[in-house]
Amino acid sequence: MRTDLPRKTAYLALCVALLVVAAGAGVSVGTHTIAPAEVWRAFVDHTGSDDHMIIREIRVPRTVLGICVGAALGASGTLIQTLTRNPLAEPGLLGVTAGAGFAITVGGALHLAGTQSAQLALAFTGAVLAALVVYAVGRSSPLRLVLAGVALSFVLAGVSLGMRLMLPDVLDRFRFWSVGSLAGREQSSLALPLSLIVLALIGAMAVTRPLNALVLGEQVAQVLGGHVVRTRAAVLVLVTLLAGVATTVAGPIAFVGLMVPHLARRAAAGSVPWLMAYTMLLGPILLLVSDIGARVLLPTGEVPVAVVTAFLGGPVLIWVVRRYGTVTL
Repeated sequence: MRTDLPRKTAYLALCVALLVVAAGAGVSVGTHTIAPAEVWRAFVDHTGSDDHMIIREIRVPRTVLGICVGAALGASGTLIQTLTRNPLAEPGLLGVTAGAGFAITVGGALHLAGTQSAQLALAFTGAVLAALVVYAVGRSSPLRLVLAGVALSFVLAGVSLGMRLMLPDVLDRFRFWSVGSLAGREQSSLALPLSLIVLALIGAMAVTRPLNALVLGEQVAQVLGGHVVRTRAAVLVLVTLLAGVATTVAGPIAFVGLMVPHLARRAAAGSVPWLMAYTMLLGPILLLVSDIGARVLLPTGEVPVAVVTAFLGGPVLIWVVRRYGTVTL
């Protein structure tokens, strides 16, 4: 409603402010904390010092990566939950992330993942195939869909681990990638994957209006001039692209796509465009905060950010199951 616009705009402004704070903390906080004033000098008066090099060469690219990956995971979770009307839906729980990881592992074993473009193509193909299998098995009910996704994820993860253990060269190449993390990813070329994520996020915003009509029911959407089949196909392509690219650059990170839509749903008040806008901001906030926690949690080294998101996401999953059960959104 129009009377909700000031409230929704205020929530959006708050999310933007929190994202700025999280990004600033991501640049300055870590095993070696750098003062905000020194962070500012690294941009306006670069001297080539160790602190300035850490900021410009490591933490800024890592923060940008965290923002893009968090937005991709949050948006893909919103899309798949809205399309399936399933509060338990999430790319990681529905096998999309595991499918992308499995395809990259197979490609590495067959020497087909030598370039970043090849890895992106493999991840997208694996994500699509996994999504199709899970949807074919569990489309009859939300709970069955999740169970099929979890089962397929465990199978693909087990086979991938077995392949890496039997093939030392594949293990050496993908052992750090197989546990989702932002550490070390900033040294890779990020121009292509981040460009794909940005384009997919634009597509996700564009599809929110027809998806908003589809939530009201297929007949209502058709009366309003919507194309049901086209909208569903576009959403599935966007989900697999967002989750596949995010998995390629950061490894499998679960539960972000599950948690973020539930955090934003009350503020969105049933509006899919506003829900998407919130999740594109809350996803990066959650991932950056988790990444900061991963850096400082242990004094001896970093914890993979996927471990932190799993630690946070487990209770959220239990809460969602207890609240919604098998009822659709």
